[in-house]
Amino acid sequence: MYDPTVARLTYRALLGRRRAAILFVLPALLLALAVAVRTFAGADDQVAANVLGGFAIATMVPLIGVIAGTGAIGPEIDDGSIVYLLAKPVKRPTIIFTKLIVAIAVTMVFSALPTLLAGLILNGNGQQIAIAYTVAALVASIAYSALFLLLGTVSRHAVVIGLVYALVWEALFGSLVPGARTLSVQQWSLAVAEKVAGQGMVTSDVGLPLATVLLAAVTVAATWYAGQKLRALKLAGEE
Repeated sequence: MYDPTVARLTYRALLGRRRAAILFVLPALLLALAVAVRTFAGADDQVAANVLGGFAIATMVPLIGVIAGTGAIGPEIDDGSIVYLLAKPVKRPTIIFTKLIVAIAVTMVFSALPTLLAGLILNGNGQQIAIAYTVAALVASIAYSALFLLLGTVSRHAVVIGLVYALVWEALFGSLVPGARTLSVQQWSLAVAEKVAGQGMVTSDVGLPLATVLLAAVTVAATWYAGQKLRALKLAGEE
């Protein structure tokens, strides 16, 4: 289910000079914000939770997920270079699974690690806040990567759709419409963080059992469907 050659090509595409520069911007902003807040406000548990929840989980993680998830396959489909990969003797679900692993790894490195560092800077992991939000970033990275990889497989406008979901659905509707929070990867990941953090430091509108089921279901379903869509692509001479 994992092909090293496909993985190497995907890493090279995701960590190319221009895309890597974009990936570094948000973590750098989070760390700069953490240093500024700690300098001027000192170590405060609630402030740390607000910064990590409001910027790291609500903004940075989904945006990095969009970049890594759609970038793992979308550009190859858009420019037609995917045909060279599909012509190789590699099963198409294996291609999807390999690209998903790469997207997850990149998203985790560029989101979970900066979240942990920012949490340690903000309050030294008081009330387990740094660990809780790091765990949230890790589980969210998996679901976002699968979801946005699927978008990259089925649509040429995957980046736009991903940004709409991340910035409009989760950030806007998720804060205004209570029912929308149930269908939010952000809220599912916060349910996991709520279990780890100190009492009242992290809250979620979704219970942990439901959040766990939804995280697993979205990841599995998106990965399976992306594999089916890639399998349906026909190369010249396959008819």
